[in-house]
Amino acid sequence: MQLDWYFDYVSPFAYLQFALHPDLMHRPETTLRPVLFAGFLNEWGHKGPAEIPPKKIHTFRLATWQAAKWGVPMRCPPAHPFNPLHALRLTIALGARYDVVKTIFEFIWRDGRSVTDEWQALLMLLRVNNASELLADDKVKSALRQNGKEAIAAGVFGVPTFVANDVLFWGEDATGMLRDYLANPALFESLEMKRIAALPAAASRI
Repeated sequence: MQLDWYFDYVSPFAYLQFALHPDLMHRPETTLRPVLFAGFLNEWGHKGPAEIPPKKIHTFRLATWQAAKWGVPMRCPPAHPFNPLHALRLTIALGARYDVVKTIFEFIWRDGRSVTDEWQALLMLLRVNNASELLADDKVKSALRQNGKEAIAAGVFGVPTFVANDVLFWGEDATGMLRDYLANPALFESLEMKRIAALPAAASRI
C-alpha cells in the first residue's frame, strides 16, 4: 500500500501529527510529500483558517490545547501565516528525510522561531551552506509543484493529509480512522459508507 503524507510547515496540526505519530512517518511505504497549502486554497476556492480572524483564534487555541493535552512541546511562531516556500523547497532538496522535516517543524512549532527572520539559524541547524544553490535548482522547484499537482489530482484539499490507496485522511484528528483503515482496507465498503460517499446536495449557495 502506498502511503503519501502531504504537509506544509504552515500547519500546526501537521506538526502535531508528525510529532505524535512517528511510526506512521517511518513506515516503509510512507513518503513525506511537502506541498504549498496556498495552492490548495487557490485550486478549491476557499480561505485558510488564518485568513478568517475568529477561526484563526480558534485554530491556535485548539492546537495549543491539544499539544498541552498530549504532551507535545509547542510554541507558535512570532507571526502567522508565514511564507513556507523556502523551507519546503529546502526539504525537497535534502531528500524530504524524516530528520530534516523534524528539524524544521521543531524550529517553527516547538521553539516558536521564524523561518523568515531566522533563516540562517535554521540552515546552521541543518548544516546547509549552499542553500541559495539548492533553492534555485529548477528540479527542486518542479518537484514541489508536482507534489501539489499530484495532491490535487488525488483530491487533497488541506494539510496534513494522508493518502492511502487513493483514500484521503485529512487532519490529525483523522489519524485513528487511518489506522483502522490500514488494519482493515474494507473499512469504507459497508452500505452506509458507500451511501454517504454519494450523498446528493439538497441546496446550494447562490
